Amino acid sequence: MKGEKEDMKRSKQNSGQILLIAAFIMASLLLSARLYILEVGKITAETASHSVSDLILAANVGSRHVVTGSLANISNGGSSSTLASNLARWSSLIDRQYRFGKNVLNYTLRESSPYSYGVWINWDINGTGISSAYVDFTYKLSDQEVDVDYSYFINVTTIVLIECSYRIVSGDTKQVNATIKVLNEQDSALAKQIAVHYKFSDSWLIPNDYQITDYGNGTYVTSFTVDIPSETVQVSAHVVDQRGVFVQANATAMQV
Repeated sequence: MKGEKEDMKRSKQNSGQILLIAAFIMASLLLSARLYILEVGKITAETASHSVSDLILAANVGSRHVVTGSLANISNGGSSSTLASNLARWSSLIDRQYRFGKNVLNYTLRESSPYSYGVWINWDINGTGISSAYVDFTYKLSDQEVDVDYSYFINVTTIVLIECSYRIVSGDTKQVNATIKVLNEQDSALAKQIAVHYKFSDSWLIPNDYQITDYGNGTYVTSFTVDIPSETVQVSAHVVDQRGVFVQANATAMQV
């Protein structure tokens, strides 16, 4: 069992690292392409104006890729310092990509409660699990023809909600029913992977007979049977959303 847990942990960390590398590649390509278009587009004022708008959008989208990839890495077992180190790399990359003037990205990790170093992960709330990152940005670009000063923030939040109950089949055998909902920034979102566990004694186990019904709108329903003498059943949903962010949500099933 210990070996399996270590393998799962390494698998999650590797998955998070791959997502992070992909995020950096995507962000870099977006910004470098827009900087090139900006330089070429200065032939006409109209083209330059559109190029500046596209560049601002690229900086925003690129930052979102880095924040999202960092949160995916952290939530899958990576270091809590990942967000700060990756933003430092992203800022340095932006600075190096434009040779014709100043190209600067400043960032501030959200420190107000419940965030610490820009990250908030809480999987201990009954019925709710949260993985979130929050960063404030200021993007500045200037040369002889362009002056950009743009502030924005990126908040990436995955929330998992779980409600469950059970009915007695016979003796200690219980049929547990659980409803799982996935949210991205408060909007319904789809899961890439869901695993359900229940607690027996001091161990978390995966039910042998559970199946998950996907309603296609971020709501998932599962049902399984367990043999537990206690009057309550502890249930845990381990969810990876489509962005690769991992969230765990726990709830207590009571008899209905």
